Amino acid sequence: MAAAARDRAAIFAALGDETRLLLIAKLCSGQPHSISELTVGSKLTRQAITKHLVTLEQAGLVTVHEMGRERRYVPRPEALSTVTTWIGAIEAQWDQRLAALRSYLLEELSTPSVQEKEPHAGASSPQDE
Repeated sequence: MAAAARDRAAIFAALGDETRLLLIAKLCSGQPHSISELTVGSKLTRQAITKHLVTLEQAGLVTVHEMGRERRYVPRPEALSTVTTWIGAIEAQWDQRLAALRSYLLEELSTPSVQEKEPHAGASSPQDE
């Protein structure tokens, strides 16, 4: 697996957890946050929050800044840009495929069907009598 694909997979895996999504949302709200600040309003312990932050850091979604004895977490939006670029490419492929399907269906609708060219199956011909 290519390095870029591994990086995307790690980001998707990290974002695949509701708690980590909430942590990213909190971190993107402004200033760097400490674990204590991120624990406020959560039912999770500091240890649990720390484990989630380590996962986010390993995926490259956050960085840690040491300020004295305190560790402050900052989001890394550029990590998300690699994923959004990849999603954009996939979206463009789907748009092309859907446009081709639409063209095909419109062409089929404008072409007389085989049933319209042949006599109706239920109608009797003079030879049947």
